[in-house]
Amino acid sequence: MRQIVLDTETTGLELTQGHRIIEIGCVELINRRHTGRHFHHYLNPDRDIDAGAAAVHGLLREKLASAPRFGDIVPALLEFIAGSELIIHNAAFDLAFLDMEFARLADSGETGPGSLPSSVRTVCAILDTLTLARERHPGQRNNLDALCKRYGIDNSHRDLHGALLDARLLADVYLAMSGGQSVFAFEETPVLREGVRGAGINALESAPLVSLQLPQPLRVIEATAAELAAHAQMTALLQRASGGRCIWMRSEQALWHPAAEPAIELSAPLATIINAAAGQALTAGTA
Repeated sequence: MRQIVLDTETTGLELTQGHRIIEIGCVELINRRHTGRHFHHYLNPDRDIDAGAAAVHGLLREKLASAPRFGDIVPALLEFIAGSELIIHNAAFDLAFLDMEFARLADSGETGPGSLPSSVRTVCAILDTLTLARERHPGQRNNLDALCKRYGIDNSHRDLHGALLDARLLADVYLAMSGGQSVFAFEETPVLREGVRGAGINALESAPLVSLQLPQPLRVIEATAAELAAHAQMTALLQRASGGRCIWMRSEQALWHPAAEPAIELSAPLATIINAAAGQALTAGTA
């Protein structure tokens, strides 16, 4: 599967004010792996850049005066993205600007009839990582910086926004966020460590813990009656072979070194159930 992670920078936020794309960056993934191929261009917008936008990406009009215009890079851009799935954070924003740029070119007559798509969606499938992040982490901040922190992606070099830099970071975030059970998201959450005992633990009672948030709920497969019986039979055999020292069969068990740490007690009902199951297994095995 071929996917292209895409990001843009613009002269401002509002299309209605005539703002333009001034940087576009794309990173290629094939079968969820970086290929090393990318597409990147700065663009001459033929207009001023809002001060607020410049503060975000650091791009100035005078530095873009010799850059190509959007129409100059369209053939290469379409060749790079055509037929792929585009991965974009807050896709509605970037797609609106791309479609506007295509429409401006079509209206100008600079390109031949039918050579431009009416919309990016006609040449690519779209996956919005902001929508995905909101599904995974409802009620939390889901901008790119927050997601990098949540998934352990190093963005320490991101002093300013940049289309290619952000596309690369987003690619790593997407792979982590969509990786299934093999990838965990980490959140620093203040959690009271209740029920934890041992030397030095008291000093950490109020420290933040790392809570694991799975991208999707785990499927719980319960043991069958036959599997439970087999487990009970095995633990009973271990109990007998170890001279009564099988940890599964003991009503009291030291979690760490018994001289340094207090024992963890099984409840009396739980101990009774375990011993009864083991007895039944032994009886069945000798019958």
